[in-house]
Amino acid sequence: MAIVLAVSLWNTRSDAIEAANAAFDRSLLGAVKGLDLYVTTTSGGLAVEQPYRLFEFFQLTAAGPVFYRVATDDGLVEIGSPDLPMPTEPLQAGAAVFFDATYFGEPIRVGALKRVLDPPVGQASHVVIQVAETTASRVKFSASFVRQTVWRDALILGLLALVVTWVSAWALRPVRRLARATMRRAPEDLGPLRSEGLPEDLHPLVTAINQQLARTSALVEQRRQFLDDASHQLRTPLATLRAQVDYARREQDVARMREALDALSSELEHAARATNQLLLMARTDAGALHVESFDLAALAREVALALLPLARALPVDFGVDAPDEPLMAQGDRLQLREALMNLAHNGLIHGHEDPALGRGARSVVTVEVGRDGPGWFVGVVDNGPGMDADMAARAGTRFAKGRGSRGAGLGLAMASAVAKRHGGKVVLGGGGDGAGLRVSLHWGAS
Repeated sequence: MAIVLAVSLWNTRSDAIEAANAAFDRSLLGAVKGLDLYVTTTSGGLAVEQPYRLFEFFQLTAAGPVFYRVATDDGLVEIGSPDLPMPTEPLQAGAAVFFDATYFGEPIRVGALKRVLDPPVGQASHVVIQVAETTASRVKFSASFVRQTVWRDALILGLLALVVTWVSAWALRPVRRLARATMRRAPEDLGPLRSEGLPEDLHPLVTAINQQLARTSALVEQRRQFLDDASHQLRTPLATLRAQVDYARREQDVARMREALDALSSELEHAARATNQLLLMARTDAGALHVESFDLAALAREVALALLPLARALPVDFGVDAPDEPLMAQGDRLQLREALMNLAHNGLIHGHEDPALGRGARSVVTVEVGRDGPGWFVGVVDNGPGMDADMAARAGTRFAKGRGSRGAGLGLAMASAVAKRHGGKVVLGGGGDGAGLRVSLHWGAS
């Protein structure tokens, strides 16, 4: 408002100067025309009767010295103040001109009129009549007008400041009440704020705060869940490791000691894998997606090469179903690699346990990738025992594992978490010939 009033005051000052000039110029024009009535050429020359009464009357409104000049256009006749300034542009006959000038170091306002001499005087055909006054009265009038405007605007601005201060204090009471209620909350209280009794304008703010509280609560819950999972998953392996170490220390038979050490190595491998899966789950839950363009076929071959030693040791017919040319996809390559690695590991471990295959048959596990309409998929298919209905209903939840499994039950859960982060899903189905299991992660189709 102060800026608006300052601009308005500047415009008011300009308008006041224009209004003062218009009013005083009319008076000045009257003096010029009144002086013109005293100019005669009847005697054969140029004569001007001294207009004392006219200037006495004019000085009543001018409030300062008045100057005049009457001259012919040939410059031979000069009456009054001969050095009175002329306008910068040539005068036109019959048109009065008003301009500002300086005379004896003082600012003046000059009115000038050029008219035809009838009859002419010698070589002169026109006469120039000028009347000038100091600008003191104009400046005084404008300053008085602007001063009144300043006082009026200052009063308005002061009243506005008081009103705005009072209204703001009244209107912000709900905000202060909300702030006090938030500050009184316990540090562990991450429940939503209540919006009852608050103005409608504050509801979006409360909604945004509640959404942030929900995200924070979810993050805290994820960290608590990670600690619970880690303690749950590592407590038993550590106890088993301790018992095996104590058994190996007491055993005197070298062969049995070697068996104990082999069991200890196997248990350490399971504990390390469970720990790595827990850490990957934590990064998947809390880490940001690093979406990039990558070759999906190359990713499948990379996972197969990493698991090839395990496949040979089982043994399993392990292969890759991927195009020879690059298959470009969009996503977090690291998370998708770990998800596919877990699916393939599950397929190798559980896909060769079907007794119905017989001694002559061989387990087959295949890593497959491809396009799913506008999206992509990665998956693993095997010809093993498949998954029972109870386990299929719990698939994707943490620590859900079949009977007799030595795993942590996190592989499929991690794949489901990666699929969710990518806006996709994990699909379970039968193998190629109706036997076994196919688990695939689909994303990017929406």
